[in-house]
Amino acid sequence: MTHHSSKCCCRVGPSILNADLSKLAEESKRIVEAGADYLHLDVMDGHFVPNITFGATMVKALRKHLPNTFFDIHMMVSDPEKWIDDMADAGANMYTFHLEATDDPDRVIRMVRAKGMKVGLGVKPNTPVEMLLPFVEKVDMALVMTVEPGFGGQKFMAHMMPKVELLRKQYPDLDIEVDGGLSPSTIKAAVEAGANMIVSGSAVITSDNPREVMNGMKEVGRRWFPCTTDQTAS
Repeated sequence: MTHHSSKCCCRVGPSILNADLSKLAEESKRIVEAGADYLHLDVMDGHFVPNITFGATMVKALRKHLPNTFFDIHMMVSDPEKWIDDMADAGANMYTFHLEATDDPDRVIRMVRAKGMKVGLGVKPNTPVEMLLPFVEKVDMALVMTVEPGFGGQKFMAHMMPKVELLRKQYPDLDIEVDGGLSPSTIKAAVEAGANMIVSGSAVITSDNPREVMNGMKEVGRRWFPCTTDQTAS
């Protein structure tokens, strides 16, 4: 086993998609207090993906209850430029949009930066990772979907790992996120390939002991991506 990079830290960001949305603030606090490094908030518009979740109003409401938590907003929406201002105003830290959702990723990247947010750029399973490469140096994080986006609780697609490997080989210090089916049984494959930001939904949210689940995943992940005290506090 070798460390992939001295600059990347393995972080676990639970997805609240499968939480009890009727008490989302309470559920989110519970997960953060159990050791979540960040929260992954799935925004779906019913067009880009066949499901509808929530928007900026809910993110803003949640921010009041979690003033210091890093919010990674996963925008599974068409026309991602439409929601940048609202999400910035709502308190989003990172605006992660899909390459497939726009004809002008550069423009969206510039708009997100102009609002003071970090930029994430993701690809669906059927999109070749090579299409992401021209934009990688302009973003803060690359997202490789390991399920078809739209619904929680799907099985991890291990055959997406070559995408992660290619990104890590070419960009040793890039934050690479994987999302879909990540759990204690699948995290090793993800971090071995080079992912350091781990979105975990059902495995954490439905666990009787989310702290134990996240600690176990971090323990595995940090064998490849150890964290300094400064990194774990950020």
